[in-house]
Amino acid sequence: MIDLRTHVEEYAADELARVQRTDWARLTAIAQVFLDTKAAGRRIFTAGNGGSLSTASHMANDFTKGVRVFDQPGFDIECLGDANAVVTCLANDFSYAEIYSIQLRTKARAGDVLVYFSGSGNSPNLVEAATTAREMGVTTIGFLGRDGGALKALSDWYIIAPTDSMEQLEDMHLMYQHNLVCVLRAALAAEATAAGLGPA
Repeated sequence: MIDLRTHVEEYAADELARVQRTDWARLTAIAQVFLDTKAAGRRIFTAGNGGSLSTASHMANDFTKGVRVFDQPGFDIECLGDANAVVTCLANDFSYAEIYSIQLRTKARAGDVLVYFSGSGNSPNLVEAATTAREMGVTTIGFLGRDGGALKALSDWYIIAPTDSMEQLEDMHLMYQHNLVCVLRAALAAEATAAGLGPA
C-alpha cells in the first residue's frame, strides 16, 4: 500500500516549484494582446482537445462574464469546440483534423485572435487551425507544454508550462487563464474609471 498523503504532498510541492519557473513576462505580453484585441473590436476564438478543450471553454466563459466591470461588456469570444453538433458534423463529413480550421475560415477575420491549449503542441486539428489562422492574418496564441511541439513555431505568442506532466501543465494552463481574468478585469476597471464609466 502506498503512502497516499506523501504522494498528495509531493505532487503539490513539485508543481509549486515548477510553476514558479513560469515566464511571467510572456503572460503579461499575452494580456496586452487581449486588451488590444478588445479595443480594436476584434473577436477571440479558443480551441483544444480533451482536458485542454475544457480550459478553452472555461476561458470563453470567464472572458465573457468574469472580466465584466461596471456593467460593461466582456470580450467577444467563442470556444470552437463548444458546439457539439458542429464539431461532430465537420469531423464526420470532412475530418477531425479540420474541425477548427473550417470554422475559422467561416467566422474569423484578419485581426481576430485564435487561442489554443495543448500539452503536446502537436494535435493535428490545432496545427491545422494555427496554420489556417496565420494564412488569414489571425493572431495565434498558444498555451503549450513540454517543448511546445509544432505549435510553438506557429504561435505569434506562446507560454509553455514548465513541466512534462500532462496533469500539471493542464493545472498551470487553467491557472494562467484565471490569472489573465484577474489582470484583465483590473485593467478594464481602470480604463472604465478613467473614462467616467465607474460608479458615481
